[in-house]
Amino acid sequence: MANQLTLTKEGLEKLQSELDYLKNEKRKEIVESIRIALSFGDLSENSEYDEAKTQQAKVEGRIQELEEMLRNVKVIEDDQISTDSVNIGAKVLVFNSTKKMDVEYTIVGSTEASPLQHKISDVSPIGKALLGHKVGESVTVETPAGEIVLEIMSITK
Repeated sequence: MANQLTLTKEGLEKLQSELDYLKNEKRKEIVESIRIALSFGDLSENSEYDEAKTQQAKVEGRIQELEEMLRNVKVIEDDQISTDSVNIGAKVLVFNSTKKMDVEYTIVGSTEASPLQHKISDVSPIGKALLGHKVGESVTVETPAGEIVLEIMSITK
């Protein structure tokens, strides 16, 4: 059995939307590309056909990957998000004492991570270090840029 994947409701909707797009739109586009490429004749020297088949294989692989993920998903509902300690789905305001600035992170499952939007994975160095800690606690995190100290200022939904 595959590992269970923990997602927020938003993360689940994003995966379902991607799967729907791939199955209902992208597949049709690729079939049309293959049909057009076949009309060019000789397949032994038909780069359009080869490219379309390669793209088809990638899309089918991603569809299988998404379907497997969705079979093993656990969704964290808003009412399950505790603000007693840091967990998946929580927004955490921390003071980065190394950079002397406040930063707010949302802790998400690994497939939802988006560092530019401050959505960090529960398995990332910072996410892992914050999990289970409470307001007022400090954690030391080893990052690629060096060691940082984060003080947890607040935890919200």
